[in-house]
Amino acid sequence: MKQYALTLDLKDDPALIEAYKQHHQQVWPQVIASLKQVGVLDMQIYCHGNRLFMLSTTVDDYEPQRAYEAYLQLDPACREWEALMDQFQQRLPGALPDEKWLPMECCFDMQKC
Repeated sequence: MKQYALTLDLKDDPALIEAYKQHHQQVWPQVIASLKQVGVLDMQIYCHGNRLFMLSTTVDDYEPQRAYEAYLQLDPACREWEALMDQFQQRLPGALPDEKWLPMECCFDMQKC
């Protein structure tokens, strides 16, 4: 298994942040099924203010860019979900125009101590 730690900001608007959280209480079943189909075994998203942190556990041969492209093609609901979520999200400083979630560097792992 692999793990990916990613970060992204939401637009700094309390109403939008709350709406984002509400949407994630009822993620569309097609989105969940498609994520599983491309190799995502588990995923959590944490929020602090408007900063998001996503931790994904995936199969060993998971390649993020390839998996995301496949996910978008599996079901039209996935593209619709991503467009809906894009309304709430904003890129981090330094992100390229085609970058959304940015990878985080692991700077401490207690398992390796």
